[in-house]
Amino acid sequence: MESSGSKRVEILLPVRTIVLLAIAIGLMVAFAAIGGTFLVVFIGIFLAFVFEYPVRFVMEKTRMSRGLAATVTVLGTALAVVALMLLLLVPLVSSVRDFLQDLPELVEGLRASDELSSWLGDSGAAGNVQNGAEEISLSVPDAISAVLGIAGDFFTVFLAGFTILFICLFLLTDVGNLQRSLTSVLMPGDDARWLNVWERVTETISRWAIGVIVIATIAGTIQGTTAWLLGSSYAIALGVIAGLLDMIPNIGATIAGFVLVPTLWAEEGLTAAIIMLLVVLAYQQLENNILTPKIQGKAVQLSAFFIIVAVTLFGALLGVLGALTAVPLAATIQIFIQELTKARREQVDAARAALDAA
Repeated sequence: MESSGSKRVEILLPVRTIVLLAIAIGLMVAFAAIGGTFLVVFIGIFLAFVFEYPVRFVMEKTRMSRGLAATVTVLGTALAVVALMLLLLVPLVSSVRDFLQDLPELVEGLRASDELSSWLGDSGAAGNVQNGAEEISLSVPDAISAVLGIAGDFFTVFLAGFTILFICLFLLTDVGNLQRSLTSVLMPGDDARWLNVWERVTETISRWAIGVIVIATIAGTIQGTTAWLLGSSYAIALGVIAGLLDMIPNIGATIAGFVLVPTLWAEEGLTAAIIMLLVVLAYQQLENNILTPKIQGKAVQLSAFFIIVAVTLFGALLGVLGALTAVPLAATIQIFIQELTKARREQVDAARAALDAA
């Protein structure tokens, strides 16, 4: 028999909550089982959102049908990227490999410089940096050489690229039918609401991705050219590193500065390092105050805290790709949360207005 002081506690879970939890668990299990395939599909869908606005631009300017405009835009971009890779991949990757191979000598030269020898020459921190540079110089160039010798896995790479390309192309071509299918199962009024959410997500991802590519190209060009003018023999590698790191929100440009400035110091001396530092700082101001507002506008409206959290979490989940796409993914989640809580926020605002009027 139950004791007289005991109480029965019941927990009621709505069916909707249970279904959402089941879907989330199912997605995690599916991702763990077919992570590689899931990644290919994810990239294809993400690129479709990126290309949506360029396709609309081509349709507007040429009066092409959507299918033809999508084909011209996507395949034209793919051919341009392949052509650039054929022309630039080997020299760019070779430059980065040479830089990484010479990294231990650069660190040793920096430790031996008159300006730093009294600070870091015999410290444990300097030794750790030296050991890390030696490990990088041994491991990363081998991986880069594997990229240059990719012919052994050519079929796998070609199949993945082909799949991504056509997932993107078919989604762009069929997006109208998908939207009509979505609205067919929604109540009157809800169709316009969720189509608006679709449009906001599309605008966020497309504007963010195009802006990131343009800004990263500008960052790599300016900082790589500065390194070349200062006499660095690794100017191409430093430009590539600066451009790639600039794609990481908030912290990427700072990390690039920690690579470029010491490299110029070790190669060309303190004066060149100070000039490089000033260029990096000036460019960050240019990017934050002019380039990003003009090119990206308000594509995403996330605080710095949530951006760092998103980069950390999505980076852990999807690696480098997750870190690069963390901002639009977090912004997409924010859009859905805002829409799902819109009615609740309106009720709260009305209640507060009633209290203020009382």
